[in-house]
Amino acid sequence: MAPPPPPKSRGATQVSSNASRIQFFSLLLALQYGAQPLISKRFVRREVIVTSSVLICELAKVLCALFIMAKDGTLRKAYKEWTLVGALTASGLPAAIYALQNSLLQISYKNLDSLTFSMLNQTKIFFTAFFTYLILRQKQSIEQIGALFLLIVAAVLLSVGEGSSKGSSSSNADQILFYGIIPVLVASVLSGLASSLCQWASQVKKHSSYLMTIEMSIVGSLCLLASTFKSPDGEAMRQHGFFYGWTPLTLIPVMFNAFGGILVGLVTSHAGGVRKGFVIVSALLITALLQFVFDGKPPSLYCLVALPIVVTSISIYQKYPYQVKKKES
Repeated sequence: MAPPPPPKSRGATQVSSNASRIQFFSLLLALQYGAQPLISKRFVRREVIVTSSVLICELAKVLCALFIMAKDGTLRKAYKEWTLVGALTASGLPAAIYALQNSLLQISYKNLDSLTFSMLNQTKIFFTAFFTYLILRQKQSIEQIGALFLLIVAAVLLSVGEGSSKGSSSSNADQILFYGIIPVLVASVLSGLASSLCQWASQVKKHSSYLMTIEMSIVGSLCLLASTFKSPDGEAMRQHGFFYGWTPLTLIPVMFNAFGGILVGLVTSHAGGVRKGFVIVSALLITALLQFVFDGKPPSLYCLVALPIVVTSISIYQKYPYQVKKKES
């Protein structure tokens, strides 16, 4: 009679549990990203002021994170250990960077055709890998670098159909360069830096992802509120009211988006910013599938070609992690 297999060690069990948790969070985030455009289109009226929905979304993130921390018993400990300096170091800088990044993307989108914008915006995946190496010394294997290239190819293919339908808003080459190409490239650099800083705060400084969500939501909301003194949205809120155009159904996409914000923190904390890039590109495929199911819009040829590329890139990235070379004795 064969002897029973040896029991799994605690370390192996924990690694397996973490891998399952990462896959679960990544799947939920991909579903959220993929379904968000369709849900927003159905439940948010055109009259709704964007800033008001963003602020309510940030408030919902804070409340959800506080509830989860209170339920798992970490809220009291976080409150006792919290310091302003620690919060600004871990969350303040990434939040400010993300705010600047969003402003640059808005400028760029107005001066580039959608296809060019989408292609350049995908470079943030590479910048995330670059800053992850600089800040966390997290190296990528040759196979993983190839997988990143495949992922960007897939992302470009997925953006071709929609992007090519919109022409450039300006024929001025200088304007396209200085107000289109440069801003989106700088925004991609900032996105990679902020994502890496968030990963550093959670993995090195052991800053809770829920606490980071709360801190970044508060900082981002303060920046957004400050912008309303001069922005068109601020003028619209003063003229029509904060909840102008809202219905009870508007809360559905807002809460769904807040749930996604919590998941982004969890995925970045447990899997890193590079993995988040794979999740976001995968979500584009989910959007195409949901559009076919609910709107009857069949996936484009580009989408069908991109599907196996995405699957292949994810498989390669997970199968061939960077291996530390052992020193010869």
